[in-house]
Amino acid sequence: MTLLPQTSPTPLDPIQLVLDSVTSPLTKAAYKKSLDDFFTWWGEQGRPPLTKAVVQRYVAVLLEEGRSSSSVNVRLSAIRKLVREAADNGQLASFEAESIARVKGIKKQGRRTGAWLSRTQAQELLLAPDTSTLRGLRDRALLAVLLGCGLRRSELVNLTFDHLQQREGRWVVLDLTGKHGRTRTVPMPSWCKAAVDAWTKTASLSTGHVFRPTAPRGEHVLAREQLSHEAVALTVRKYGRRLGHANLTPEDLEGVRLAPHDLRRTFAKLAHKGGAPIDQIQLSLGHASIQTTEVYLGVDQNLESAPCDVLGLSLKGE
Repeated sequence: MTLLPQTSPTPLDPIQLVLDSVTSPLTKAAYKKSLDDFFTWWGEQGRPPLTKAVVQRYVAVLLEEGRSSSSVNVRLSAIRKLVREAADNGQLASFEAESIARVKGIKKQGRRTGAWLSRTQAQELLLAPDTSTLRGLRDRALLAVLLGCGLRRSELVNLTFDHLQQREGRWVVLDLTGKHGRTRTVPMPSWCKAAVDAWTKTASLSTGHVFRPTAPRGEHVLAREQLSHEAVALTVRKYGRRLGHANLTPEDLEGVRLAPHDLRRTFAKLAHKGGAPIDQIQLSLGHASIQTTEVYLGVDQNLESAPCDVLGLSLKGE
């Protein structure tokens, strides 16, 4: 599958070029699906020369199909990466690649911010697993790390015993490599470490990955070294079904799916409500921009104690 005739003896697969340029497994999966869909559509059009107009037509088709702005923008991101990689490898003219890369994304109407749990709900979720079983101990530890450290799902599945270290008298997740290769150290609360210890001691684990798959009935750890991303999502969803979500009726709850990233948002919101400085929350989450962190806080307007009440001004001049 090529964009321009190849001059090299070994043709290059443009999709593989894109996949080789990213490290996150989730990004790889999203880009592959996006590009597979695009090449299918492009083939149905007779594979016309790849131009800005062709990509704009594809965007129009996606919108006509009812795709959300975020869905369209993910596909555009993959296509931009595709044409730039193709240009770098002589498969597309540079001027055409840059023209395509300038196709504008779809402006979001509002912002989908996901779900947050209240402190009561988070506590209920943490205590939901049956810790009389090995799997229950693992699930409690998994939920504890997501809630107590605010890790991403990919960071949790890649967590190893080498990451768990003591620094300045407390346990931390040391030198964790997150999104875009950024490295950070995340403080770990004592209750979270206790949950991890209970799981790893019972499972007789002390090296390698902290979280492992268990047998179907959860009675022992399987030989595989790493828990899958999907297993983490299913675990969170399973216990999330037992919770009540604010402002939702029991009927609405049938359609709610708690996701691992919702626990990351909950970590940020509860930390902020507890008085943690926003810059420290930003460091724990590994955000490059504090504006991104602000989105995670889910701040509600408080009309009883508003910012204007503490300005210290009056008409009396005192």
